[in-house]
Amino acid sequence: MKARFKAKYNIRKGDTVVVIAGDDKDRSRPRQVKEVLLEEGKVIVEGVNLITKHTKPSANNTQGGIVKKEAPIQISNVMLWDAQEKAATRISKKRGEGKTPRVSKKSGNPI
Repeated sequence: MKARFKAKYNIRKGDTVVVIAGDDKDRSRPRQVKEVLLEEGKVIVEGVNLITKHTKPSANNTQGGIVKKEAPIQISNVMLWDAQEKAATRISKKRGEGKTPRVSKKSGNPI
């Protein structure tokens, strides 16, 4: 995704999100973000979009075999989870001194 300006997303590594679109769609089950791929506009979410990878034996993995791992999904297919409301939420940013905290639009609490 080449652009003149670097894209900014509200989702960061370690956030709790729900998948709102795709094969693993489940709005009631929060999951953890493992990695955010900014250039591609994708995220890797724990237990979502599992693929099987066939690996050859090597020095690191002497056994080889079939490995299951998470593949990236579009960042637009996930939504932040508000633990207090127990639902997916959008966020706003409160201006203040120093860092601007992300605030849930449903409950008004910082994420």
